[in-house]
Amino acid sequence: MDKKQEHKKAEFGLLGKNISYSFSKTYFTNKFKMAHLPHSYTNFDIPNIAQFSEVIDKNPQLKGLNVTIPYKEKIIPFLDNIDPIAKQIGAVNTIKFKDNKLVGYNSDYYGFKGSISKYLKPNHKQALILGTGGASKAVYKVLLDLDIKATFVSRTSSKPNTILYADVNKSILKSHHIIINCTPLGTFPDVNSAPDIPYQFLTAKHLLFDLIYNPKETLFLRRGKRFESVCCNGLKMLEFQAEKSWAIWQEA
Repeated sequence: MDKKQEHKKAEFGLLGKNISYSFSKTYFTNKFKMAHLPHSYTNFDIPNIAQFSEVIDKNPQLKGLNVTIPYKEKIIPFLDNIDPIAKQIGAVNTIKFKDNKLVGYNSDYYGFKGSISKYLKPNHKQALILGTGGASKAVYKVLLDLDIKATFVSRTSSKPNTILYADVNKSILKSHHIIINCTPLGTFPDVNSAPDIPYQFLTAKHLLFDLIYNPKETLFLRRGKRFESVCCNGLKMLEFQAEKSWAIWQEA
């Protein structure tokens, strides 16, 4: 890419619902400013995925989008192509505009893998994934690739490899030393909520990972700390996935 192309103004953005709190807009706006790039980053807050086509039509300068809840799965039928990893996961959180086509990727995969890897210990062989949304699918794929057996925890156990919250007991927690919160429970401003698991059976062997980054320490993580569990929030994951999105958008 020559310098003329590199500095040509382009628009990027985030597609989601109720996303005024978003990390991405601030992150990329600051990134562009620090790098003296003329690009802009806009929140496209739409109440229904059907309005995605309208976003595309009204913003011809768009070169890339991030996608957040609740559209990581719903966006797929609107895309022309999907990267193999995103296809395996079944969720897309990054879209690249290339040759008048929309190509879907999953940078959550890279974000989660990059952020959890340094915490893993030999006893981390089994994991519980709280929630079954788009982000949880990327988490599941990472754990599989790391040879960690993972089970989903849901309010309604209608899918394979999924148990109910009521099934999570002392025995389950004794064998599952990684617990990842992929639900929105605990996100600001609802900071006094947390997934319904028996925290009293946690130990120092447990790793609790919360995809939430606001607040920095959720009730889920605070409860884990009471029992000396290792705790990590979702901020680094977001930074890693944002940089992966940027790399995807810059590829020829």
